[in-house]
Amino acid sequence: MRYIIGLLSALVWGSGQFINKQKIKGLCFFLFQAVWIGIELGTGSINILNGSAEPQFRNAGFFIRGLWGLITLGSIPRTNSSVKVYDHSVMLMLGGIISTLVLLIFAAIWIWNIIDAYKTRQKIEAGNVVSSADYFRTLWKESFEYIMITPGMLLVIFISIVPIVFAILVAFTNYNANFIPPRRLVEWTGFETFANIIGIKIWGATFVQIFIWTVIWAFLATFTSYSFGLFQALILRSKAVRFRSVWRGIFILPWAVPGMVSMLIFKSMFHSEGAINQLLLKAGIIDQAIPFLSNVFWARFCLIVVNVWLGFPYFMALISGVMTTVPQEQYEAAQIDGANVVQQFISITLPGILASTSPQILMSVTFNFNNFNMIYFLTGGGPANPAFQMAGSTDILISWIFKLTLDQRMYNYASALSIFIFIIVASISAWNLLRTRAFKEE
Repeated sequence: MRYIIGLLSALVWGSGQFINKQKIKGLCFFLFQAVWIGIELGTGSINILNGSAEPQFRNAGFFIRGLWGLITLGSIPRTNSSVKVYDHSVMLMLGGIISTLVLLIFAAIWIWNIIDAYKTRQKIEAGNVVSSADYFRTLWKESFEYIMITPGMLLVIFISIVPIVFAILVAFTNYNANFIPPRRLVEWTGFETFANIIGIKIWGATFVQIFIWTVIWAFLATFTSYSFGLFQALILRSKAVRFRSVWRGIFILPWAVPGMVSMLIFKSMFHSEGAINQLLLKAGIIDQAIPFLSNVFWARFCLIVVNVWLGFPYFMALISGVMTTVPQEQYEAAQIDGANVVQQFISITLPGILASTSPQILMSVTFNFNNFNMIYFLTGGGPANPAFQMAGSTDILISWIFKLTLDQRMYNYASALSIFIFIIVASISAWNLLRTRAFKEE
């Protein structure tokens, strides 16, 4: 009997619950099916043939049209302004993603409906008494947290998940400047874009060199900022320094000023006719202007210097707080054993600081890996490199993606590179999360 009830619930949602004498629950499931069918019938034409030998799925309802659009990306381009019926590949893809996600939600409710009817019938056959009121009361009590987070989860799905899925799918198409819908429709190309990035020499060489520089930049930017912040924290901790609060407040200022403002000021200062070159020339230290932003070495050097200026106050404040948690008894014991200041720092201070700040160091590495603002506002990715494909010598992966997207409209290549970045950053973040005390305690 329970198999028959499960089958009936699969055909007409809630019918099994009605047979099980749970009319309120059955009505709820039936309303979900009614909404699903209503959306499909109310958003399209029932007659998808429309006098044509082939089905016109673009005229169908929300779900059928969405699945058709996601699979085909359209079939009729807008060759001229007089064409009234045409397809837009990007909109079809986006609509297909949304309709698929909504369909998956309804599918989950459908499965829930079948399982619930089956298990409830089992309880009835075992001699238990069931009722809709008891069910909803138990559901509210045992699943209160999940019920409360469901609205937020749905918002996350449609505000965050949909754009992410769309960006990933673009990598498997030929969506670029040569295929801009609706005049030219986008087509699925599989892994062709990834193969071109790896296989075509100029793309492969550009990707490898920019990736290497991105990794070097991420670790070097983090290491220098952390080291200088640690140095400043140690200096301010010294008893020989007076008015430490004042000095600490002054060193916090670079962090308080908006980063973009500081970057633009430094850009003007590092210009060939900027303040730094003029001061060095007038002081007789140099004979000609240093090409800070037009030479590869100097441009990268400027990036590191400015990043230290903007980044060290955070680590200085963080490390200053951490050092107050190190027990003074350890220093007193080390002094009794004859350890000098350097030995105390290496054996006590540094291990304690690293143990407490290692998650922040890793997060800083991931942040610098995608530190678009620093590259864009200071060097713009320059100086130009003719050996690179649409990238400059100081471009990192994220700034290269920006150029491919807005300047060159090579959306498929930008999407493929975004997937590489996501894999790298997600791996580092997941590894960092797995090492945290909160995760281990759970």
